Amino acid sequence: MIQANDKDALRVVMRGYRSNCETTAFVPTLGNLHEGHLSLVRKAKKVADRVVVSIFINPTQFDKPEDLAAYPRTVDADLALLKKENIDLVFLPQIEEMYPIGSATRVEVDGISEILEGDSRPGHFSGVATIVAKLFNLVQPDISVFGKKDYQQLMLIQRMVADLDFGIEIIEAPTAREESGLAMSSRNNYLNDEQRNKIAPNLYAQMNNIRDAILNGESNYLGLQENCIKELNKQGFRADYVEIRNADDLSVADQNTKALVILVSAWLGNARLIDNITLDRRVL
Repeated sequence: MIQANDKDALRVVMRGYRSNCETTAFVPTLGNLHEGHLSLVRKAKKVADRVVVSIFINPTQFDKPEDLAAYPRTVDADLALLKKENIDLVFLPQIEEMYPIGSATRVEVDGISEILEGDSRPGHFSGVATIVAKLFNLVQPDISVFGKKDYQQLMLIQRMVADLDFGIEIIEAPTAREESGLAMSSRNNYLNDEQRNKIAPNLYAQMNNIRDAILNGESNYLGLQENCIKELNKQGFRADYVEIRNADDLSVADQNTKALVILVSAWLGNARLIDNITLDRRVL
Protein backbone atom coordinates (compact mmCIF):
# COMPACT_ATOMS: atom_id res chain seq x y z
CA MET A 1 0.00 0.00 0.00
CA ILE A 2 1.43 3.34 -1.09
CA GLN A 3 0.94 6.38 1.15
CA ALA A 4 0.92 9.81 -0.48
CA ASN A 5 0.95 12.82 1.84
CA ASP A 6 0.94 15.58 -0.78
CA LYS A 7 -0.56 16.35 -4.17
CA ASP A 8 2.62 15.83 -6.17
CA ALA A 9 3.19 12.34 -4.76
CA LEU A 10 -0.44 11.47 -5.45
CA ARG A 11 -0.24 12.66 -9.05
CA VAL A 12 2.89 10.61 -9.74
CA VAL A 13 1.17 7.40 -8.68
CA MET A 14 -2.05 8.22 -10.53
CA ARG A 15 -0.13 8.94 -13.75
CA GLY A 16 1.41 5.50 -13.45
CA TYR A 17 -1.99 3.83 -13.15
CA ARG A 18 -3.33 5.72 -16.16
CA SER A 19 -0.26 4.98 -18.28
CA ASN A 20 -0.91 1.28 -17.65
CA CYS A 21 -4.57 1.73 -18.67
CA GLU A 22 -5.68 0.66 -15.19
CA THR A 23 -9.06 1.81 -13.92
CA THR A 24 -9.29 3.48 -10.52
CA ALA A 25 -12.05 3.48 -7.91
CA PHE A 26 -11.91 6.16 -5.22
CA VAL A 27 -13.34 6.22 -1.68
CA PRO A 28 -13.07 9.58 0.12
CA THR A 29 -13.27 9.43 3.93
CA LEU A 30 -12.83 11.55 7.05
CA GLY A 31 -10.95 8.72 8.73
CA ASN A 32 -11.93 6.97 11.98
CA LEU A 33 -12.70 4.02 9.74
CA HIS A 34 -15.19 1.30 10.62
CA GLU A 35 -16.87 -1.60 8.88
CA GLY A 36 -19.12 0.78 6.96
CA HIS A 37 -16.12 2.41 5.30
CA LEU A 38 -14.54 -0.96 4.62
CA SER A 39 -17.71 -2.13 2.86
CA LEU A 40 -17.22 0.79 0.44
CA VAL A 41 -13.58 -0.22 -0.08
CA ARG A 42 -14.56 -3.81 -0.83
CA LYS A 43 -17.15 -2.66 -3.34
CA ALA A 44 -14.53 -0.46 -4.97
CA LYS A 45 -12.17 -3.43 -5.30
CA LYS A 46 -14.80 -5.30 -7.29
CA VAL A 47 -15.24 -2.61 -9.93
CA ALA A 48 -11.74 -1.32 -10.71
CA ASP A 49 -8.12 -2.36 -11.11
CA ARG A 50 -6.86 0.04 -8.46
CA VAL A 51 -8.42 1.42 -5.27
CA VAL A 52 -7.54 4.80 -3.78
CA VAL A 53 -8.76 5.95 -0.35
CA SER A 54 -8.35 9.44 1.07
CA ILE A 55 -8.26 10.26 4.77
CA PHE A 56 -8.84 13.94 5.41
CA ILE A 57 -10.77 15.61 8.21
CA ASN A 58 -12.20 18.42 6.12
CA PRO A 59 -12.64 21.54 8.27
CA THR A 60 -15.01 23.32 5.88
CA GLN A 61 -17.81 20.78 6.29
CA PHE A 62 -18.01 21.11 10.08
CA ASP A 63 -20.53 23.76 11.05
CA LYS A 64 -19.27 23.92 14.64
CA PRO A 65 -15.58 24.27 15.65
CA GLU A 66 -16.13 22.00 18.64
CA ASP A 67 -17.36 19.19 16.37
CA LEU A 68 -14.22 19.47 14.26
CA ALA A 69 -12.04 19.40 17.37
CA ALA A 70 -13.89 16.38 18.75
CA TYR A 71 -13.74 14.25 15.58
CA PRO A 72 -11.64 11.15 16.38
CA ARG A 73 -8.14 11.06 14.89
CA THR A 74 -7.22 7.39 14.42
CA VAL A 75 -4.72 7.48 11.56
CA ASP A 76 -2.56 4.53 12.63
CA ALA A 77 -5.57 2.26 13.11
CA ASP A 78 -7.08 3.49 9.82
CA LEU A 79 -3.90 2.72 7.88
CA ALA A 80 -3.71 -0.75 9.44
CA LEU A 81 -7.28 -1.49 8.34
CA LEU A 82 -6.64 -0.27 4.79
CA LYS A 83 -3.43 -2.25 4.55
CA LYS A 84 -5.32 -5.36 5.62
CA GLU A 85 -7.84 -4.68 2.83
CA ASN A 86 -4.90 -4.55 0.42
CA ILE A 87 -5.81 -1.24 -1.19
CA ASP A 88 -3.34 0.35 -3.57
CA LEU A 89 -2.99 3.95 -2.43
CA VAL A 90 -4.02 6.10 0.52
CA PHE A 91 -3.94 9.90 0.24
CA LEU A 92 -3.33 11.52 3.61
CA PRO A 93 -2.91 15.29 3.18
CA GLN A 94 -2.65 18.01 5.80
CA ILE A 95 -5.06 20.97 5.91
CA GLU A 96 -2.54 23.37 4.36
CA GLU A 97 -2.12 20.99 1.43
CA MET A 98 -5.81 21.05 0.59
CA TYR A 99 -6.49 24.68 1.60
CA PRO A 100 -3.35 26.75 0.96
CA ILE A 101 -3.18 30.30 2.30
CA GLY A 102 -5.35 32.49 0.08
CA SER A 103 -7.67 29.67 -0.99
CA ALA A 104 -10.98 31.36 -1.81
CA THR A 105 -12.96 29.09 -4.14
CA ARG A 106 -15.96 27.15 -2.93
CA VAL A 107 -18.40 24.85 -4.72
CA GLU A 108 -22.13 25.36 -4.15
CA VAL A 109 -24.86 22.97 -5.29
CA ASP A 110 -28.03 25.03 -5.15
CA GLY A 111 -31.33 23.64 -3.91
CA ILE A 112 -30.32 20.33 -2.39
CA SER A 113 -27.77 22.06 -0.14
CA GLU A 114 -30.37 24.15 1.69
CA ILE A 115 -32.86 21.50 2.84
CA LEU A 116 -32.83 18.84 5.56
CA GLU A 117 -29.16 18.42 6.58
CA GLY A 118 -28.34 21.69 4.88
CA ASP A 119 -30.96 23.50 6.93
CA SER A 120 -29.73 21.93 10.17
CA ARG A 121 -26.04 22.46 9.33
CA PRO A 122 -25.57 25.70 7.35
CA GLY A 123 -22.51 25.59 5.08
CA HIS A 124 -22.00 21.86 5.52
CA PHE A 125 -22.72 20.87 1.95
CA SER A 126 -20.60 23.65 0.48
CA GLY A 127 -17.71 22.14 2.42
CA VAL A 128 -18.56 18.65 1.20
CA ALA A 129 -18.93 19.68 -2.43
CA THR A 130 -15.71 21.71 -2.36
CA ILE A 131 -13.49 19.01 -0.89
CA VAL A 132 -14.95 16.23 -3.04
CA ALA A 133 -14.49 18.35 -6.18
CA LYS A 134 -10.86 19.01 -5.20
CA LEU A 135 -10.23 15.33 -4.52
CA PHE A 136 -11.85 14.32 -7.79
CA ASN A 137 -9.59 16.75 -9.66
CA LEU A 138 -6.52 15.34 -7.91
CA VAL A 139 -7.29 11.62 -8.12
CA GLN A 140 -9.19 11.70 -11.44
CA PRO A 141 -10.83 8.33 -10.75
CA ASP A 142 -13.02 6.40 -13.14
CA ILE A 143 -15.38 5.43 -10.31
CA SER A 144 -16.15 6.72 -6.82
CA VAL A 145 -18.13 4.82 -4.19
CA PHE A 146 -20.45 6.52 -1.68
CA GLY A 147 -22.72 4.98 0.95
CA LYS A 148 -26.48 5.45 0.96
CA LYS A 149 -26.46 6.18 4.71
CA ASP A 150 -25.66 9.79 3.81
CA TYR A 151 -28.46 9.86 1.26
CA GLN A 152 -28.59 13.62 0.75
CA GLN A 153 -24.82 13.78 0.39
CA LEU A 154 -24.97 11.04 -2.24
CA MET A 155 -27.56 12.98 -4.23
CA LEU A 156 -25.49 16.15 -3.90
CA ILE A 157 -22.39 14.41 -5.29
CA GLN A 158 -24.38 12.91 -8.15
CA ARG A 159 -25.75 16.36 -9.03
CA MET A 160 -22.31 17.98 -8.86
CA VAL A 161 -20.68 15.30 -11.00
CA ALA A 162 -23.37 15.67 -13.64
CA ASP A 163 -23.37 19.48 -13.62
CA LEU A 164 -19.58 19.87 -13.73
CA ASP A 165 -18.99 17.06 -16.26
CA PHE A 166 -16.53 15.14 -14.12
CA GLY A 167 -17.07 11.97 -16.12
CA ILE A 168 -16.88 9.85 -12.97
CA GLU A 169 -19.27 6.97 -12.33
CA ILE A 170 -20.79 7.28 -8.85
CA ILE A 171 -21.63 3.89 -7.37
CA GLU A 172 -24.01 3.61 -4.43
CA ALA A 173 -23.31 1.19 -1.60
CA PRO A 174 -26.02 0.06 0.84
CA THR A 175 -26.00 1.27 4.42
CA ALA A 176 -23.87 -0.96 6.62
CA ARG A 177 -25.68 -1.79 9.85
CA GLU A 178 -24.88 -3.35 13.19
CA GLU A 179 -26.87 -6.45 14.17
CA SER A 180 -29.28 -4.19 16.05
CA GLY A 181 -30.08 -2.26 12.85
CA LEU A 182 -28.14 0.83 13.91
CA ALA A 183 -26.39 2.39 10.92
CA MET A 184 -22.62 2.24 11.28
CA SER A 185 -21.15 5.69 11.82
CA SER A 186 -18.17 7.33 13.46
CA ARG A 187 -20.72 9.28 15.49
CA ASN A 188 -21.70 6.07 17.27
CA ASN A 189 -18.46 6.41 19.22
CA TYR A 190 -20.06 9.27 21.14
CA LEU A 191 -22.71 6.93 22.56
CA ASN A 192 -22.41 5.05 25.84
CA ASP A 193 -23.22 1.34 25.94
CA GLU A 194 -26.86 1.80 26.94
CA GLN A 195 -27.47 4.43 24.28
CA ARG A 196 -25.78 2.39 21.56
CA ASN A 197 -27.27 -1.00 22.36
CA LYS A 198 -30.73 -0.18 23.71
CA ILE A 199 -31.86 3.24 22.49
CA ALA A 200 -30.11 4.05 19.20
CA PRO A 201 -31.48 1.00 17.31
CA ASN A 202 -34.98 2.46 17.75
CA LEU A 203 -34.12 5.00 15.04
CA TYR A 204 -34.10 2.24 12.44
CA ALA A 205 -37.15 0.58 14.02
CA GLN A 206 -39.17 3.79 13.80
CA MET A 207 -38.30 4.24 10.14
CA ASN A 208 -39.47 0.70 9.47
CA ASN A 209 -42.72 1.46 11.29
CA ILE A 210 -43.31 4.33 8.86
CA ARG A 211 -42.43 2.09 5.93
CA ASP A 212 -44.87 -0.58 7.10
CA ALA A 213 -47.64 1.99 7.60
CA ILE A 214 -47.20 3.28 4.04
CA LEU A 215 -47.22 -0.25 2.66
CA ASN A 216 -50.49 -0.82 4.55
CA GLY A 217 -52.06 2.16 2.81
CA GLU A 218 -51.40 5.08 5.17
CA SER A 219 -51.14 8.29 3.14
CA ASN A 220 -51.07 10.92 5.91
CA TYR A 221 -47.34 11.48 5.69
CA LEU A 222 -47.39 14.55 7.91
CA GLY A 223 -49.10 12.55 10.64
CA LEU A 224 -46.56 9.73 10.31
CA GLN A 225 -43.72 12.21 10.62
CA GLU A 226 -45.19 13.95 13.66
CA ASN A 227 -45.95 10.66 15.43
CA CYS A 228 -42.42 9.42 14.79
CA ILE A 229 -40.92 12.59 16.27
CA LYS A 230 -43.07 12.21 19.38
CA GLU A 231 -42.09 8.56 19.75
CA LEU A 232 -38.38 9.25 19.31
CA ASN A 233 -38.48 12.02 21.91
CA LYS A 234 -40.34 9.71 24.27
CA GLN A 235 -37.59 7.10 23.88
CA GLY A 236 -34.82 9.53 24.81
CA PHE A 237 -33.88 11.12 21.50
CA ARG A 238 -34.07 14.80 20.60
CA ALA A 239 -35.51 14.57 17.13
CA ASP A 240 -34.22 17.04 14.57
CA TYR A 241 -36.40 16.00 11.66
CA VAL A 242 -38.36 13.08 10.26
CA GLU A 243 -39.22 13.48 6.59
CA ILE A 244 -40.86 11.38 3.89
CA ARG A 245 -39.48 12.63 0.59
CA ASN A 246 -39.32 11.81 -3.09
CA ALA A 247 -36.32 9.49 -3.41
CA ASP A 248 -35.40 10.93 -6.81
CA ASP A 249 -35.03 14.60 -5.90
CA LEU A 250 -35.85 15.00 -2.17
CA SER A 251 -38.95 17.06 -2.92
CA VAL A 252 -41.85 16.71 -0.48
CA ALA A 253 -43.67 13.44 -1.19
CA ASP A 254 -47.40 12.93 -1.53
CA GLN A 255 -49.57 9.84 -1.93
CA ASN A 256 -48.82 9.75 -5.67
CA THR A 257 -45.05 9.61 -5.18
CA LYS A 258 -43.85 6.11 -5.97
CA ALA A 259 -40.16 6.25 -5.03
CA LEU A 260 -39.89 7.32 -1.38
CA VAL A 261 -37.09 7.87 1.08
CA ILE A 262 -37.69 8.16 4.82
CA LEU A 263 -35.01 10.37 6.39
CA VAL A 264 -34.45 10.79 10.11
CA SER A 265 -32.08 12.89 12.17
CA ALA A 266 -32.03 12.86 15.96
CA TRP A 267 -29.69 13.64 18.81
CA LEU A 268 -28.94 10.97 21.36
CA GLY A 269 -26.72 12.35 24.07
CA ASN A 270 -23.81 14.04 22.28
CA ALA A 271 -24.30 12.14 19.04
CA ARG A 272 -26.36 13.46 16.16
CA LEU A 273 -27.51 10.37 14.29
CA ILE A 274 -28.87 10.30 10.74
CA ASP A 275 -30.39 7.40 8.84
CA ASN A 276 -32.75 6.61 6.00
CA ILE A 277 -34.54 3.81 4.23
CA THR A 278 -36.05 3.79 0.76
CA LEU A 279 -39.34 2.43 -0.48
CA ASP A 280 -40.12 2.01 -4.17
CA ARG A 281 -43.81 1.35 -4.71
CA ARG A 282 -43.24 0.92 -8.44
CA VAL A 283 -41.95 -2.59 -7.83
CA LEU A 284 -44.62 -3.73 -5.35
